[in-house]
Amino acid sequence: MTQTSCSYSTTSPLITWLLEGDVSQQYQTYRDLLGIERPDLQQCIAQEGWGAKFLSFRKPEGHWGDRFYQPKWISTHYTLLDLKNLSISPEEPRIRESISLVLDRWKGSDGGILLSPASTQSDLCVNGMFLNYAAFFGIPEEDLVSIVDQLLREHLPDGGFNCRSNREQVKHSSTHTTISVLEGIQEYQSNGYTYQLRPLLAAAEAAREFLLQHRLFRSDRTGEVIDRKWLMLSYPSRWKYDILRALIHFQAAGAPYDTRMDDALEVLLKKRRKDGTWPVQAKHQGQIHFDMEKTGGTSRWNTLRALRVLKAYTPAEVSG
Repeated sequence: MTQTSCSYSTTSPLITWLLEGDVSQQYQTYRDLLGIERPDLQQCIAQEGWGAKFLSFRKPEGHWGDRFYQPKWISTHYTLLDLKNLSISPEEPRIRESISLVLDRWKGSDGGILLSPASTQSDLCVNGMFLNYAAFFGIPEEDLVSIVDQLLREHLPDGGFNCRSNREQVKHSSTHTTISVLEGIQEYQSNGYTYQLRPLLAAAEAAREFLLQHRLFRSDRTGEVIDRKWLMLSYPSRWKYDILRALIHFQAAGAPYDTRMDDALEVLLKKRRKDGTWPVQAKHQGQIHFDMEKTGGTSRWNTLRALRVLKAYTPAEVSG
């Protein structure tokens, strides 16, 4: 991108490279790696680069794609999640208006968000992701009460969550649903919401323990890799679980280092290229607004995310 008054340089080659990316990456690099708050950069996210591009696809009716959840990656739901992950200003009025429209039109009788007019029950993955961006954008607490209650009702005995639990009997949690709900709870806590906070935090602690019992990607019975796709570095993650997404959550939640993270941290370190960067190894198929990064290429997103993790959980801890 063209450099503007919204950025300035630093001496580290890797940091300098990150600061040559989209303004959203510049903002998060300053905030997360350099410990420098740049509200001026955050305000630029809605005005230039990917943030402005996502906003340009918003329809006059206030939604993206075809209503809330269709087509999947260009829908209102996933576009709002993308914008949240860019760290666009939480005060952006167009986004708040779109979330309010979803709450007015798509809340179901179970308290969650319905995927279509034909739906009768909500989806836990989506409810977790909705709580994630709704809390980030400062939606009033009273509008989130029924979603919080729905998530707590579906917390499973093994510690995690499963998107099918409100539609059929399930015995085991899903990593995909669990990480989506964990991210929602984290954002809810971070933004000062208090309704049912204590049981939510207890549920989050149990859910993190569920992931740690699996060493983030292994069977708790055999130790075998559950799904090799979980070891691939993708971005955006959408609803799908992978080890970097899990580690990012542990870091964001301020969770202490645990030796059961070691296997995932070692996989992450092995994926680092000689120049200190990480790649995009996989993309989730589906219609998109535009490509932020190319599969197989060097990834500023994954490099930034991996460096966040290693700042919290150092290689010395991994080897030690």
